[in-house]
Amino acid sequence: MKKVGIVMGSDSDLPIVEKAMSTLSSLGIPFEVHVYSAHRTPAEAGDFAANARANGFGAIIAAAGMAAHLAGALAARTTLPVIGIPCKSSNLDGVDALLSTVQMPTGIPVATVAINGAANAALICAQIFAVEDGELAKKLDAKRIADAQKVLAKDAEISAKYNA
Repeated sequence: MKKVGIVMGSDSDLPIVEKAMSTLSSLGIPFEVHVYSAHRTPAEAGDFAANARANGFGAIIAAAGMAAHLAGALAARTTLPVIGIPCKSSNLDGVDALLSTVQMPTGIPVATVAINGAANAALICAQIFAVEDGELAKKLDAKRIADAQKVLAKDAEISAKYNA
């Protein structure tokens, strides 16, 4: 199975990125995690993206806050799917990062999830991989069923308490 590259612009993004790591682990998807800055280490970030396919990656998750150019900088150097996670910071509650991540020019796409939406970034990677991996597709189907059952259990609990 291909692995997912997870790149964060700063180690302060780690608490957010850990949700992606946990989601990937629960589905049995291998990953590597790195800290590369689009602005402070552009050569290293670019080299990572340019060599990602040859190094066994099938997708890249990029988490960054504020100016949030990391996902776009990585996407400019690879044709692998790049999923951007705009991270909330003390400035503008992450809206600045969201806009920086989602506003990519034609030809350099970045799939973008919600602010701090690391679990969904991991699930998008899993869905991409599941196109060719039937066992992973079954795990995703089982997760959807389990998630629905949790909601229905909460509904039953609330209904029993408040509906006569």
